[in-house]
Amino acid sequence: MATAPEVRPLPPRPRDDELDLFGITHPGRVRTSNQDQFLLCTVHPQVVVHGTSLADTSAITLRGERVATIMLVADGVGGSADGSEASRLATISVTEYFASAMKCWHTAGSASEHEFTAALREAAIEAHRRVKEQSAVQLDGRKMATTLSVGIIVWPWLYVIQVGDSRCYHFEDGQLRQVTRDQTLAQEMIDRGALTPERAHNSPLNHVLSSAIGADDAVPEISRVDVRKRGCITLVCSDGLTKHVSDDEIAAACERMTSSEQLCRTLLDLALARGGSDNITIVCGRALP
Repeated sequence: MATAPEVRPLPPRPRDDELDLFGITHPGRVRTSNQDQFLLCTVHPQVVVHGTSLADTSAITLRGERVATIMLVADGVGGSADGSEASRLATISVTEYFASAMKCWHTAGSASEHEFTAALREAAIEAHRRVKEQSAVQLDGRKMATTLSVGIIVWPWLYVIQVGDSRCYHFEDGQLRQVTRDQTLAQEMIDRGALTPERAHNSPLNHVLSSAIGADDAVPEISRVDVRKRGCITLVCSDGLTKHVSDDEIAAACERMTSSEQLCRTLLDLALARGGSDNITIVCGRALP
């Protein structure tokens, strides 16, 4: 007889003061500028008072319960000012979409979840449109592009939007999982069995993107992870970290973490000690155990 799948109990939603969030970005030791962008924010329904006869509005609850937590990393492509502008535009575009166009936060995790994931995909496509339009206006035909990795926690689920080769990781019970799939030519060859992961690590194709915001093709991929367990870690980073720090080392650092800030700074220091050949951006979050 087949056994029913385990149903994980749903503990209380973490309060805002129980969230441990931190983000950091660094140009590295080689690049003269930083084309990475990150965003770490929470989304709340809010009442904006435009007029009242009340002498004091402090007794009114103006901000509602947290709807979502957003962790975003965008890595501009090409090591130029164009890459910096692309990552800036993508960050602004996605955030504006979440703030103004998202009408379906309540469908996350429900039978109508496809509405939510479709909206997440459309947010990335809108960023792609905006970057391409801006490059046509500003750059006289030249292209600018950026990666985009966004973790959106609508408790108890983590949804991840992926375009490019920045990464999102999930760490729980001593195990590190790469949630995203690198959208590179090397990974495509690995998927076809034409290249081993070991050889791909040193291949020149390892950092040639097959999909990017603002490039010829942007193919957003959406993933979902259960993050209801207190203390599990979500980490989003640019490839400036993963060029120098292995998954095993990231897992070991997560095992020893004392705070999100400590973890981000430890991983940054390790990447810099290994040469810091690229811009390095790390965003980390957890609900305190």
